[in-house]
Amino acid sequence: MRRGLPLRAVAPNAVTALALCSGLSGVQFAIKARMMEDGLALRTGADLAALADRVGMHWQLAAAFVLIAGILDGIDGRIARLLHGESRFGAELDSLADAISFGVSPALILYLWSLSSLPRFGWIAALMLAVFCALRLARFNANIDSDEQPHKSAGFLTGVPAPAGAALAFLPLFLWFWTEEPLFRSPYVVAPWTALVALLMVSSVATWSWTSMRLRRNIRFEVLAGVVVVGAAAVSAPWHTTSALSLAYLLAIPFSVASYAKIRRLRAPTAGAAAVVPPSA
Repeated sequence: MRRGLPLRAVAPNAVTALALCSGLSGVQFAIKARMMEDGLALRTGADLAALADRVGMHWQLAAAFVLIAGILDGIDGRIARLLHGESRFGAELDSLADAISFGVSPALILYLWSLSSLPRFGWIAALMLAVFCALRLARFNANIDSDEQPHKSAGFLTGVPAPAGAALAFLPLFLWFWTEEPLFRSPYVVAPWTALVALLMVSSVATWSWTSMRLRRNIRFEVLAGVVVVGAAAVSAPWHTTSALSLAYLLAIPFSVASYAKIRRLRAPTAGAAAVVPPSA
């Protein structure tokens, strides 16, 4: 048998690598923004306002590159299935890239942006986000407690997925971009919020998997129109839109938990009946 990675698997793996590069590039912009902020205290003159604008732009680029990594992560698997290029190598690379792009990178960006003002507990919150993201991906790969966890076949995931977790962790950052409210940058707000998102990532709560959901025929046009509206809003007001989408996803979690509980109750009688059927002779 021929060994090695087939040529058709190169394209999806290249997209995964680009997602990894994008997530790490966000850290680079965050480091630059923090260095420029430290220099603001030593600068005076008319160029102070221009430098402050550059600092804000770098913070926005840091968050934007993590969001771009999320978009690339969402299409690499579809490219692999389209080209029939699925491979064990690609699956492992995807998990490693997700751990860095949606765990390590957001944790470092949030630490440089806010959590460093609360060194001890801020670093603990950043570590929770990075490590719990890796633990979630490891649990997904190992299928630990698969009988007790929400099943993707029913349209649900176990806990908050890594890309959505990164977006939720960035919610205070998104709100700060367009409100410039100092409260959203306070480490006393960002640290507990980051820890909460980290716990949601490793939790067993059922969250909707949009890739497994099926739309009714009578609302497909309305959903398409809604996607167009959201796309237009993302272009004209990106941080308002990302804030609204993050809040909407957070508010949808209780409904997904209730929906999965209803499905489990409906499946329970069927499973019980199958268990009492005697084996055929």
